[in-house]
Amino acid sequence: MDLENLLKPELVTLDLKGRNKEEIIRELVDLAARSGKVLNKEEAVLSVFERENRMSTGMKHGIAIPHGKTTAVRELVACVGISKEEVDFDALDRKGCRIFIMTLSPIDKTGPHLQFLAEVGMLFRNEEKRQALLSAKTPEEVVSILLGNA
Repeated sequence: MDLENLLKPELVTLDLKGRNKEEIIRELVDLAARSGKVLNKEEAVLSVFERENRMSTGMKHGIAIPHGKTTAVRELVACVGISKEEVDFDALDRKGCRIFIMTLSPIDKTGPHLQFLAEVGMLFRNEEKRQALLSAKTPEEVVSILLGNA
């Protein structure tokens, strides 16, 4: 998967304002909509909530990977948000999350969605990379770290 084509600085925020799961998801969908590829924001939000209701996407080490499959997009859309404060996202390790990577993908395309989630999951096994993301000063720096260029 070509993460470079998905992860763009305009789809990164270093200052998520949300203080709970719902607010974070809505904020991330708004961010993803900047791509111009989200046809219906409310439908996209509902798809992510539906997925969260089945099982939280709060992982470990302060990371959450909310995602949804929806007719609101025709191709995979990804965005990244970092919160200055920990947000309870029902994470596996019961700790708050600060790094959020959200994807929206078409209902009829499973491959790119699963490949993206697998690649993103690999990125966060590295403590240095997580700390670098939390210390990043610009969206461009976040993208560079995620692509392994920093």
